[in-house]
Amino acid sequence: MARSTASESVLTRAVRILEVFDPDNVAIPLTVIAEQADLPLSTASRLVDELVAHGLLRRDHNRRVRIGVRLWELASRASPTRDLRDAAMPFLEDLHAVVGHHVQLGVLEDDEVLFIERLSNPGAVINVTRIAGRLPLHASSSGLVLLANASPGLQDRILRRPLTSYTANTISDPKTLRAVLAEIRRTGVAVCPGFIHDDALGIAVPLKDSAGGVVAALSVIVPCADNPMAHIPALQAAAHGIRRELGRPLVPAPPSAERTVEVTGRFH
Repeated sequence: MARSTASESVLTRAVRILEVFDPDNVAIPLTVIAEQADLPLSTASRLVDELVAHGLLRRDHNRRVRIGVRLWELASRASPTRDLRDAAMPFLEDLHAVVGHHVQLGVLEDDEVLFIERLSNPGAVINVTRIAGRLPLHASSSGLVLLANASPGLQDRILRRPLTSYTANTISDPKTLRAVLAEIRRTGVAVCPGFIHDDALGIAVPLKDSAGGVVAALSVIVPCADNPMAHIPALQAAAHGIRRELGRPLVPAPPSAERTVEVTGRFH
């Protein structure tokens, strides 16, 4: 039975509808939306109609509901990660050309790592990360880099929780995790063989702004058989280049100017 909505705002109910969508559920029947959002069918139907009218949702030819392009437009227009992603993309592309598997950029969001960009190759090693996907901080190379440089309060909160194991290699002991975080702060690198999947090796470095604060984690996912030391210099060079770009003053380009990027030479 759906919960009572008498004390909830319309906005709260609309947000619950939007939260039903995820990478595995992109086209959803109205009845499922009502069930997952814990709303009466009539309420869900009315709110979905309004969201469709504003372009935030849309219906496909089977009457299933999907996220609307308008929602993506509004989110992208003033995204808090836009400047970071724009500064990072040329270096991510260069790093991807060197690594040949997966390159990704993650930021700290609540108590998880949120991935804002990922570049991959067909046939690359398995990688569960998706753009706009999340992973626990203790179980991924990006998450460990962010956690190692997070506030003591956040570290203590994570250390007090049960640490879910995804493989036999995932850190699940708080004392071990505390020691690993200290080592990451010392070396500036997180190396995670088989933490999420037995076949995948995650390697991450912190991405700092011009003031030296850690704003993101830059990582690669390669086969576990790879030597991590072979990838760390390219990762560090890319992170250094992104930090340099983040420190540049923003100068708007003329509308007709074409943006050109020199691909070669960044890692030499």
